[in-house]
This record gives sequence, C-alpha cells and structure tokens, in this order.
Amino acid sequence: MAELISELLGIRYPIIQGGMAWVATWELASAVSNAGGLGIIGVGGADVNWVAEQIRQMKEHTDKPFGVNLMLMNPQADEIAELLVKEQIPVITTGAGNPGKYMDSWKAAGAKVIPVIASVALAKLMERAGADAVVAEGTESGGHIGSATTMTLVPQVVDAVSIPVIAAGGIADARGFAAAMMLGASGVQMGTRFVAAKESIVHQNYKEKLIKAKDIDSEVTGRSTGHPIRVLRNKMTREYLRMEKEGASLEELEKMTLGALRKAVVDGDVMTGSVMAGQIAGLVKSEDSCAEIIEEIVSGAEQLLHRTF
Repeated sequence: MAELISELLGIRYPIIQGGMAWVATWELASAVSNAGGLGIIGVGGADVNWVAEQIRQMKEHTDKPFGVNLMLMNPQADEIAELLVKEQIPVITTGAGNPGKYMDSWKAAGAKVIPVIASVALAKLMERAGADAVVAEGTESGGHIGSATTMTLVPQVVDAVSIPVIAAGGIADARGFAAAMMLGASGVQMGTRFVAAKESIVHQNYKEKLIKAKDIDSEVTGRSTGHPIRVLRNKMTREYLRMEKEGASLEELEKMTLGALRKAVVDGDVMTGSVMAGQIAGLVKSEDSCAEIIEEIVSGAEQLLHRTF
C-alpha cells in the first residue's frame, strides 16, 4: 500500500478538496482543513488582491495545513506565484499548464507542489521537474477534463512515477475512496461532493440542482474546441452542443460561456449558467458539513479496507 499523502502534507486524513474556481473559497477550504483534510483555495481567473484576501481569511479561520490551486492560464499567474512564496503557502496545486518555471522558488519556500495531470507523460514530466506528488484526474471529474478514466489513469500513473499519486474524478463516498486506495493511490481529491457542503458558498440553486441530479445528467461541452468541460445539463448546454454540432466558431462558443460559471455559482442561474459537476453527481444526496462528509468517507473506508487512517 502506498504511503498516505496525509503523512507528506501533515494532515489527518488523505482527503484533498479540489481547487474549484468560484467555489473553493476560504469558507469551504478552512472547513475541510479543520475537519482533517486539506482545504484548497481555488484561484481560477481571480486577481492577486483577491487571492491575498482569501489567504488572510484562511489563516484567521484555521491553524491547519491548507493549499492554493493556481490555474496557470491566469493573466496574473506570475504575481500570484510570488504571493504564494511571500505567504509561505504549505501546499500549491496547479492546473492548466506546466508549473516548471515556478518550481524552484516554491520549493525553496518550503511548499509541497502537486500538479493536476491527466496523462502518464505529464506525470513523468512533473516528477522530473521536482513535484512532490501529482493528482491524477480522470474524465469523470467536473469542470475541465482529460480523456482517460480514473480507473485506467491512476494505476498507470502509479506504475510510472515514484512520487505519491492522488486519485481524482468519480470519487464521492467510502467506496470510491477505497477503490482509489486499491489502485495504488496515496489519497483522493474530491470536488463535486464538497460543492454541496454546508460551508460551501455556492448558491442554493446550484446545490439543489446537484443534489437532484441523476447518473445521466452530466454532459461534456467544448470537445470541438480542445477544452472539454463537464457540466450538468441545462438550457445553456443544449444550445452550446447545438452550436458545436453546426460548426460554430471558437469565438461564438466562448462568447456564450463567458462568465457562465460565476452566473451559476454566485447568481444561482442554473438554466443559462455553467453548473460544473462530475459524473458522481447522482451520489450526492444531501447538504452535509465538511466534517460529516470526511467522517462518513473515512469510517466507511476503514470498514471496507480493514485498516485505520
């Protein structure tokens, strides 16, 4: 059995909360950290001042380890990368690119760097660059996705690298956690399950749509653009997929989705907004606290795997 990520990060349980833009704010992240997992502030496209305030609030509301997820396509990525050094952020996760140019300064500041990857090749590249671990994220995930499933990706990445591998995509309960451990993962990252947490600031309309979702209610948009995104079906996705089928330009499609995630998360527009969620949405049945979610998963996994976490 692989060494648990909890030992590397100094957390109680090997459960990481995904760095979801507009969703993973200090309110959710601090609750996850206080419950024994690793809370993550999701930067998304936010500016450096917003990130600084989130970090300040995070430090006020928890004395436990936490992380920041930097989307490398953010226009202020360089400034935010410097802020993470200044604030001595203990864990930095990254998405949408290669964090290689920041690796030395982050590591020198004592941060554990964990890129999110969707292929064996990228996992190997990140290991050579000095990553402390990787998150192997399967196509079942909500938001931006790769093509390999969690079931196939995780064991291949585990076999290919010597650093810890965190499984993500399609994990919402003790069964998913236990399955990830059996695939060789050192821990799990969950996003969709935490969206509906009581401490999540997501609009109630978003939470209710997620809780009511069935197994077939997720859809992938943007395959034609090379940037596929998994969301819950609504009026926007139907129109988007129609336009994709008819050969709409990238500009037309981008215009349609501009600000769509904020519209859903903040404004509660679940008809024309982008309601990002993974394929396990149908397993999310209630709005529970982060502590309840983590306790349920850990206690259930201990019974399934006959071991203590």
